[in-house]
Amino acid sequence: MWPVLGALALALLYSWFHSSPLKVYAVRVERGPIRSIVSTNGKIEAIQNFEAHAPIATTVKSVLVKEGDHVRKGQLLLQLDDADIRSQAAKALTQIKAAQSDQSELKTGGTQEEVLTLNAQLIKARSARDAAQRNLDALRHLQQEGAASPGEVRVAEDALQRAQADLNLAEQKQKDRYSPPEVAKIQSQTTEAQAAYDAAEDALLKSSVRAPFDGIVYSLPVKTGAFVQAGDLLLQEADLSHLLVRAYVDEPDIGRLQTGERVEVTWDAVPGRIWRGAVSTVPSTIKLHLSRNVGETTCAIDNEDLRLLPNVNVGVTIVAAEHDNVLTLRRDALHSDDSKSYVYRIVGHHLRRQAVEISLQNLTRVEITSGLGDGAIVALPAEESKPLFDGASVRVVP
Repeated sequence: MWPVLGALALALLYSWFHSSPLKVYAVRVERGPIRSIVSTNGKIEAIQNFEAHAPIATTVKSVLVKEGDHVRKGQLLLQLDDADIRSQAAKALTQIKAAQSDQSELKTGGTQEEVLTLNAQLIKARSARDAAQRNLDALRHLQQEGAASPGEVRVAEDALQRAQADLNLAEQKQKDRYSPPEVAKIQSQTTEAQAAYDAAEDALLKSSVRAPFDGIVYSLPVKTGAFVQAGDLLLQEADLSHLLVRAYVDEPDIGRLQTGERVEVTWDAVPGRIWRGAVSTVPSTIKLHLSRNVGETTCAIDNEDLRLLPNVNVGVTIVAAEHDNVLTLRRDALHSDDSKSYVYRIVGHHLRRQAVEISLQNLTRVEITSGLGDGAIVALPAEESKPLFDGASVRVVP
């Protein structure tokens, strides 16, 4: 009995469902523009940017500008106390001169006094060697005549050997005045002294901060009299009339990007203002940004009113495609079956399934390229629990 009652109930429900008009909303196909966009976030960077950092730990002697000032190339912006730097430069210069003196001695074989002494010793050693040679030659001649003994000759030979050894030592001193370790030490001292001087000169140059180009001082975290550590940021200057947007595009949308696509940039701090540009680079790799896998794309934008600032976070809209004066329909009116798109037209008081072809689409609308005409009326379900079907009787509700 129960199976019979169940079948009867299903039959009654089916009959009621198909006989009662479905409540639907009516939407029209409209003609107008449609855009396929990629919405994301990004960060502003200065194309031409300058950062000044403290070269050493010191105090800020004077700050000659304030944030927002327009500055000219070469203008003095900030001055550090450079007394210690000048002292270091003078010390390094003294070390360089001492090293240069050592290098000169290395080339000449010692100081002038040492060179003269060595030359005198060498002359004396040569004279002694020559005298010993002449004495030996004379004794050998006398030995042949029987006027000198072999012992006297041996004594003369020993004297010549000692004189030759003294000469060899003097010549060696003159030739190799410094040992290889001593040469390496002198060369190392020269290099270190030059590096110290170069560092002091660089620090001295950086203690006077000048504008490298025409621009605007947009960050000035220090004040006159403040103490700064080496590496601390002193100021930032940029040409704010031309900026770069670095946008972070999620991985699924990267394939839609092409150079030249229009970009619209918004900043919450300036409601209603839109900065426009075009995609200049497309991502070449995927990287992790916070919790997202993104590709970075860049866009140069004009900032003639100078309202946009470096390092701020902005909203970025990339127009991947745009069509004007085309037929569009609300996206939630579109259905899909086996990759084929269709809608339910309202014809009289009934629904007619209509196949359509589409092109561009965004979050709210879709472009209809065939299947529907301008002004065609399409149904949306007013009651989510009741699906639409071909041939259904409908009642349009407001």
